[in-house]
Amino acid sequence: MNDEERRNIGLELVRKLFAGVDTAGVKMPETLTDYTMRHVFGDLWQQEGLSLQERSLVTCTLLVALNREAEQRLHFVGARNLGIPRSAIEAMITHAAHYAGWPSAVGASRVLAEVWPEE
Repeated sequence: MNDEERRNIGLELVRKLFAGVDTAGVKMPETLTDYTMRHVFGDLWQQEGLSLQERSLVTCTLLVALNREAEQRLHFVGARNLGIPRSAIEAMITHAAHYAGWPSAVGASRVLAEVWPEE
């Protein structure tokens, strides 16, 4: 697969994951955007071994552990768009609290309530 095909596959996945998210304010350098589409979403997220849902949950878990609230806003919506139940994200946050710390889990809970209100 060539770079253009990877980029197109990456763009397609980004559109699916982040449907309904306002990314207009997210400005990245052109080179970083290209790497993100081609490598992260066009290659890494396409590999065998994990389903998209599993990759999404792993990504969300890492973002909680690293206390990356801005990216959680995107990836929690991505998890919802892939059909991961909110209860699974809540369980992951509770589990992560014991390994990554309570402040990270509390922040993630706040972000989840913001982007994915309970129904």
